[in-house]
Amino acid sequence: MNSSIQNKYQIPTNSILVVEDEDNLLEALKYNLQYEGYQVSTANNGSDGLEIARASHPDLVILDVMLPGLDGLDVCRLLRRESDAMILMLTAKGEEVDRVVGLELGADDYVTKPFSMRELMARVRALLRRRDSAAHSQPNNHLKSGSLEVDLDAHQASLNGIELKLTPREFELLAHFLKNRGRAFTRDQLLEQLWGQGYIGDTRTVDVHIRWLREKIENNSATPARIITIRGVGYRFEG
Repeated sequence: MNSSIQNKYQIPTNSILVVEDEDNLLEALKYNLQYEGYQVSTANNGSDGLEIARASHPDLVILDVMLPGLDGLDVCRLLRRESDAMILMLTAKGEEVDRVVGLELGADDYVTKPFSMRELMARVRALLRRRDSAAHSQPNNHLKSGSLEVDLDAHQASLNGIELKLTPREFELLAHFLKNRGRAFTRDQLLEQLWGQGYIGDTRTVDVHIRWLREKIENNSATPARIITIRGVGYRFEG
């Protein structure tokens, strides 16, 4: 690698891990992502991908569903338990079930094969903007509801004095509810306000993230007392 190219990647904007078992596609993704200025690591199976993610803590993981050994859905599930990296799933055409399951397991977005590289790069940029915004653009403020506290400036949340391990999207969702206690939001409103108008997805994403958040802040997520479901409308935070 010549010095000019090497210098280009010494201080990357973001780090991305690509886990894909099709060699040609893996190399094409790596080339195009590096061309955009990202630091890129790769793996061609799920076990190696999970190991690299745990060691390098990437900002975003591009993860194929169909992988040898540990498949992409298993990697997504395991990774989401311990990482707030954005996860972009690659699914084969028509695999609706995989897309739904992927979102339920913690994926932030998905792209269906075959896809244009331009589309994928746009999705990557959108996900990383979302992550950066969640991490750095919160106002200097402190929100509290009983034993539940959110420090927007430090980007931390705690329950009974114990820090909560929230993903960027879960943190945004909790902060939004705390700022608007007692107000009901439709799923479409939450999707537009937190995911943005350019998000390509449906309201099931909101339901999935609500369920995850309830598991972390409710005494019993099956009978929530904080995030209430308003039948036929959406959700309201009671605090």
